[in-house]
Amino acid sequence: METEVEKIRARQRARHHDFLHTILIIAAFAIPVIAALSLYALYNGSLDAIQAFGFGFLTGTAWVPNPPNGGTSILGALPAIYGSVVTTVIALLIAVPISLGIALFQSELAPRKLRLPSIFLVELLAAVPSVVYGLWGILFLVPFMSTYIDPGLIGSLGFISLFAGQANGLGMLTAGIILAIMIIPYGAAVMREVIAAVPRSQREACVALGGTTLETMRMAVIPYASTGIIAAIVLAMGRAIGETMAVTMVIGNVARISPSLFLPSETIPSVIANEFTEVAGNNIYLAALFELGLILFAIAFLMNLIGRVLISKLTFHGGAAAHV
Repeated sequence: METEVEKIRARQRARHHDFLHTILIIAAFAIPVIAALSLYALYNGSLDAIQAFGFGFLTGTAWVPNPPNGGTSILGALPAIYGSVVTTVIALLIAVPISLGIALFQSELAPRKLRLPSIFLVELLAAVPSVVYGLWGILFLVPFMSTYIDPGLIGSLGFISLFAGQANGLGMLTAGIILAIMIIPYGAAVMREVIAAVPRSQREACVALGGTTLETMRMAVIPYASTGIIAAIVLAMGRAIGETMAVTMVIGNVARISPSLFLPSETIPSVIANEFTEVAGNNIYLAALFELGLILFAIAFLMNLIGRVLISKLTFHGGAAAHV
């Protein structure tokens, strides 16, 4: 009797194992299938614009979807691409050092009573909706930039084209700063987990050789965790380049390519968000917005690919960082 019961239980375990195995296979294939379907939808929706403008869509600087007197639409994606790249670079230049500093403090320096509250606050900031950041940007950051930061930079560095222009608070610099504030929690959280995974032996070896706390972080912890730090930067970069609402509310939304960080500009997500409801009856206009989405997809893919290449170059074989 016991033998028969054991056989029944063994068959039940086998069925459960097969069911779980099937679910895991479906889940594994779901991601590439969803990505492929998204790519197909974007490409299919942008066919009219691709046929109408060709490669010139990527290099065009004018954005006149509904010209007067029923003329032909003139659409170019270069200003939106330029704005997306510049605001993302500004955000990373500000956010990466701050995120790394927060992660090192929380994992290496903070006392126990301060560590948990600081981690909670960082995770709380990561959960704030982007539209809230946008409202804060309009009500506080834009006036603050137009009153203090922009005039100060123009007065001291106005001879450089990056800091020339009018101080109105709206522009790529403000958008980059609000993006930096938004991605700091993401970068800090990932970097903290990576740094915490560095083996204690790494730290103890450096301390045994006479290294101070700062030297231990600089010479033992950061190099070992460099792969995970690069991965955190890539994740933050993906969040920054795809952000929509907060950037739309503070960048000014003008199709312009200018070296000045103070002038209003636009990004690919802001163009799509602002204009997708205005395409009724204009198939070329709608297709151009789909092509902007396709370009954004390609930029995000390229950035992640570059990140993976950097990770493979910096991987410590045999170390914990190699598995991040």
